[in-house]
Amino acid sequence: MKSNKVHIISLGCPKNMVDAEVMAALISKSGYNITPLAHEADVILINTCAFILPAKEESIEEILRAAEGKKGKESSCSRLIVTGCLPQRYGRILEHELPEVDLFIGVGEVPNITQHLDSLIFKEARGPRSIISKPSFLMDARYSRLLTTPLHTAYLKIAEGCSNRCSYCVIPVIRGRSRSRQIDDILTEAEILVSGGVKEIIITAQDTTAYGRDLKGKPTLNDILRKLATIRGIQWIRLLYTHPAGLTDDILKTIADEERICNYIDIPIQHIDDEILAAMKRRSKSDLISKTLQKARELIPGVALRTSIIVGFPGETRTKFNRLLSFVREIRFDQLGVFTYSREEGTKAASYPSRISEREKETRKQVIMEEQAVVSYTINQSLIGSTQEVLIEEKSEMSDFPYIGRCRRQAPDIDGITYVKGKNLTIGKIIPCTITGANDYDLFAEVVTP
Repeated sequence: MKSNKVHIISLGCPKNMVDAEVMAALISKSGYNITPLAHEADVILINTCAFILPAKEESIEEILRAAEGKKGKESSCSRLIVTGCLPQRYGRILEHELPEVDLFIGVGEVPNITQHLDSLIFKEARGPRSIISKPSFLMDARYSRLLTTPLHTAYLKIAEGCSNRCSYCVIPVIRGRSRSRQIDDILTEAEILVSGGVKEIIITAQDTTAYGRDLKGKPTLNDILRKLATIRGIQWIRLLYTHPAGLTDDILKTIADEERICNYIDIPIQHIDDEILAAMKRRSKSDLISKTLQKARELIPGVALRTSIIVGFPGETRTKFNRLLSFVREIRFDQLGVFTYSREEGTKAASYPSRISEREKETRKQVIMEEQAVVSYTINQSLIGSTQEVLIEEKSEMSDFPYIGRCRRQAPDIDGITYVKGKNLTIGKIIPCTITGANDYDLFAEVVTP
């Protein structure tokens, strides 16, 4: 029997989280014990992100922290494994940079994790420290997952990789070209998740609107949405990572028509200046972005729009930045995230001239976020007095608002939360609440009494 305990840490995006959940299930089925406590683990597995510099730095810091803990007297850890995007991107270079790590495994080795774990623990002869294969793995419903999200919420990854080739992005290099799952397989996994108590399905991929372009018959994201909405037990369906060039009227109309689909769209625009968008290789111009956002609000009353933008991209003059700032003021996104441009080796943009200082990038980021805080506060204040469905997620430490939840306009981890006043509420239940207060990002609510 395998009595070894394994502690898993997953960094980065929800797509990476799904990989970690698949590995956790495979490891558990193989006879290992998954433990939430790092200090009692025999093996620590860190599933890393390497998208941009801050993500790489976080991954390295977590690895070094685990390595230091591995030396501690109170720790039982004897093996440290690093998986995911960092080893996939840098390969054997990491062996010399991080000698504390026993094994590096790339993203294509997710389904083989238990074999690698067995070899590391039970074989006397040491094998290679790096196992980096082609990033061709595409999960399907045959793979179980040990959810790391609350049991009522789960991410559903409908595709892997990306074929957009944006000039600043290394994802196609790390994850490979876009590969879509079959619709029937996606629906099967959704039904499995619902049977386990999941009420909220969050659709994710590198670009969800690119779904199906590589498949026979060219199924679409709209087809998935329509069919998911028929599955009994799903109460909320949330859509992330849509590309403005692929967000069709059909998709918008389906979101408006289907009660179970949240009136919420994550639509990263990255910028609004046409010259910057062209340099980014974004496949969308300012006119298309504006029309898409306008159409979304016309077809979906009350839709919550979230976006992500990049400041400090090479060639972003003060005039181009001000154009972006004006657009943020004009459009009034409900939620907005800002990244400072990260010059990544292996990307086309890494060779662009007209670079901007890190200090100036941070200044521009702060200007956008301060502007967005005002917009978010105004929008949230306008919700006071309205009735919103709230998914109760956990207890809070506030005596006046003893529960924490999210309404349809709030995605987990990236948006605000809703504090709820009520007694004996059930975690995982969706209940109507009246919004009674708001700040820049969070809402305060009281349960509607019958």
